[in-house]
Amino acid sequence: MHEIVREERPRERLKQKGAKALSVTELLTILIGSGTRSASALEIASLLTSREMDLDQLARVTRIEELTHVKGLGPARASVIVAALELGRRLAEKTSRQGDRIRCPGDAARMVMERLRYEVKEHVLTLLLSAKGKVLGIEEVFVGSASQATVHPREIFETALHHHASALILVHNHPSGDPMPSRPDIRLTERLAQVGGLMDIPLADHIIIGDGIYYSFKDADQL
Repeated sequence: MHEIVREERPRERLKQKGAKALSVTELLTILIGSGTRSASALEIASLLTSREMDLDQLARVTRIEELTHVKGLGPARASVIVAALELGRRLAEKTSRQGDRIRCPGDAARMVMERLRYEVKEHVLTLLLSAKGKVLGIEEVFVGSASQATVHPREIFETALHHHASALILVHNHPSGDPMPSRPDIRLTERLAQVGGLMDIPLADHIIIGDGIYYSFKDADQL
């Protein structure tokens, strides 16, 4: 009975004070639900946050297998946590882009930062813009390596034509966390700028996402 009362405390606090008043451990306790014979849900959540990973590491989790090594977290409980994390990421992305206008490179970087900063592969996105800079859509065009050999201008500008975009911003991440451009990144940017000029759909920027930081070709006067 004592353990049941302990597990109910985060739910009661949620009911009385709202989600913002709860700690990460308490929120995880609610997602875990019930404990095991050897540990309460609160103890499992405490183990996860105090010994196994910090909040930044938890934010990177995308697969059930990344959590099931924690004592007391089987596939069922882990799947709830992974689903909640992914839902949070998608809601953050959707909220950040609805009706937004890109006024500076920082606006574009913030729009996709949480989506890309923890990816272990390179993801190449296009942000399609109206004549007034309003975001018409965000399209993923490639997963792998954002080199000139693997990303063709045709794939990039097809998304712009589909959305009737007046301009586009290319975005990709560096899994290393370092957003400094490589030689292939620079060559790709130059090539896309040339094609965009010919098609009258200018490349407004190429932004590389790192771990909480970004590099803008526009800010660096390379566009």
